[in-house]
Amino acid sequence: MNRRTTALSASVALAAALALTGCSSSSDASEDGKPDLKVSAAFMPQPVMDMAGGFLTIKNDSGTADKLTSVTSPLSDDVTIHETKDQKMREVKSFDIPANGELKLARGGNHIMFMELKKKPQQGEKVSIELHFEKSDPIKVDLPVEAANHNPQQH
Repeated sequence: MNRRTTALSASVALAAALALTGCSSSSDASEDGKPDLKVSAAFMPQPVMDMAGGFLTIKNDSGTADKLTSVTSPLSDDVTIHETKDQKMREVKSFDIPANGELKLARGGNHIMFMELKKKPQQGEKVSIELHFEKSDPIKVDLPVEAANHNPQQH
């Protein structure tokens, strides 16, 4: 009788563990298994030359990491992503977006770079961009054009 009770207890514990595992993994990613990405705090300072920077935060509310691989925009045919290290900018191929974390593109740090602008957007306008990822579907974002010296407080 003791063996049967132990075996039954182990079976119930295993079934419960499997059920819990199933629940947590399904909530770690969206229904299609892709990371759950949301963009916030997006803006572009009004350009003073024929180039501009773009800044935003990408929050990943899933257990699946992703990468920002490129950005496209009708504003420029030459849009790249740059990191800033030791006060030097350099183009990179991608930025990691950690599982249950975020990627911040901010002044003085990593950012989007728009070269050879087709027009100079003015404060109050919006610049449309499309973010491309390794796993997730592209996300379209409108960057509000802010004053050239705009720098939101980082929390």
